[in-house]
Amino acid sequence: MPTRRPNALRPTTIEPYPTNAAGSVLITQGGTRVLCTASIAEESPRWMIDKKTGVATRGWVTAEYSMLPGSTNSRKRRGTDSRATEIQRLIGRVLRAGVDLGQMPGLTITCDCDVLSADGGTRTASITGAFVALSQALAKAQLRGLVDGSPLLGNVAAVSVGIVDGSPRLDLDYKLDVAADVDMNVAMNHRGDFIEVQGTGEQGTFSRDQLDSLLDLAATGIRELITIQQDAESTLKQP
Repeated sequence: MPTRRPNALRPTTIEPYPTNAAGSVLITQGGTRVLCTASIAEESPRWMIDKKTGVATRGWVTAEYSMLPGSTNSRKRRGTDSRATEIQRLIGRVLRAGVDLGQMPGLTITCDCDVLSADGGTRTASITGAFVALSQALAKAQLRGLVDGSPLLGNVAAVSVGIVDGSPRLDLDYKLDVAADVDMNVAMNHRGDFIEVQGTGEQGTFSRDQLDSLLDLAATGIRELITIQQDAESTLKQP
């Protein structure tokens, strides 16, 4: 098998996956596979409801993340842990950056990201796939008359980058991730604006120049991922 170039994504696909949810896709990124669904509830979280009027003026987008028992070499126990909680909060924050919550009052959309197979980058793949499921769900909400117009502001996606053996690498699989001196997850929108950057010097420190090179690399990868999202969205709209 040919060696992947340092600035190349793993082979990535986003495909429809049949479930009962309003939005449902399977994202495959190398050996990582995540089922992403988006479910609509015609209610708002209690904390968003005005106590005087009893009405919520905004909607909400949230996420849940789980690694299924067979997703890793040794069985992953079911249930939420601190890592999963941190990841699902990240997913929710990034997805909300792509939506005008004021255009979906009284609605909550929950994006569930279930990792079927884990080979690095599960949180970033979850974000990229969940956005497509979210866009499906919002399109169905519009058809049902639950929202006036589309609340979507534009695509959001995420990718991992790192420094391995002194060189920047894009889209780390598990082997690259455990060998990385620097590990970073980057989320951006369709305009190239940053939504979230999580970076750690795993084996030491990193310079400003190295940080800039990683962010540039992530931006290149995210542009490619957004194109993959848009191609998937076009396919999903076809009858």
